[in-house]
Amino acid sequence: MPQDLRTLDWSLIQAFVTVAETGSLSAAARALDQSQPTLGRQIRRLEEATGLDLFHRQPRGLILTEQGEALLPAARRMAEGFGALALATAGMGDGLTGALRITASEIVAFHHLPPILSRIREAAPGLEIVLLPSDTTENLLFRDADIAVRMYRPDQQEIVTRRLGALAVGAYAAQDYLDRRGHPQTLADLAAHDVIGFDRSDLILRAMRDMGLEAEQGSFALRCDDQVTYWQMVRAGCGIGFGQQSIGDADPLVTRVLPDLDIPALPVWLAAHETLRRTPRVALAWEMLVQGLAPLLIR
Repeated sequence: MPQDLRTLDWSLIQAFVTVAETGSLSAAARALDQSQPTLGRQIRRLEEATGLDLFHRQPRGLILTEQGEALLPAARRMAEGFGALALATAGMGDGLTGALRITASEIVAFHHLPPILSRIREAAPGLEIVLLPSDTTENLLFRDADIAVRMYRPDQQEIVTRRLGALAVGAYAAQDYLDRRGHPQTLADLAAHDVIGFDRSDLILRAMRDMGLEAEQGSFALRCDDQVTYWQMVRAGCGIGFGQQSIGDADPLVTRVLPDLDIPALPVWLAAHETLRRTPRVALAWEMLVQGLAPLLIR
């Protein structure tokens, strides 16, 4: 018999929403920094408490039943309300003073983080935020940074990580370049165009090879490892380059080319040392980074 839902443990609702959004217990466990068996028990407890079957169990994951679909909007509203309460509580608690060091790639730091940092400062005016734009690896074990926004998953045992999603990538060129050289119509057409690549990094080379192109470093007409400068080269008409769709689609100086290209997306991870993850300043910034980056990401 269903229990009085007014006494329901909040963690069960959080588990339900996260499993529904990620589609599996393993993905939800990573998102919530919990174990898969714990998430499984929480889902069973919620089904027992409500008297409803909320998920279809399938080999590749969990799919919402009609009853689960009906409950999800209300559960999401509860999750959003609890998140707002948690942020407000953290903002009024002790420990939200001193320096908070956040590192991210130069392109993410330049384009995405400033408005999020403004909201963090508004929530916790006692914080002194240090932003470290860098495409090298700051060492979280030695407190070079408190939180890292990474395009890969750090693998040190003492580091807590959370995959937020991925940034979709597209190919772009300035309109004046396309007026001079024409629009490529197929992947093979890139061979007749000036393509901008990285120099020491092989990220673009590997992506092009994954798409079936026989690319070498000499295939690039121009090379630059600094991602902010790289994007300015694309905007200036130096050739065809690659960038995040959230940046390129909003830039009036560039046009997306070959939109059907299957370009690998860039995964986005948050990382922090386990001894700092739950401290007030890091917990507040962590949650606000999750919320602030969410609109930019694909699953």
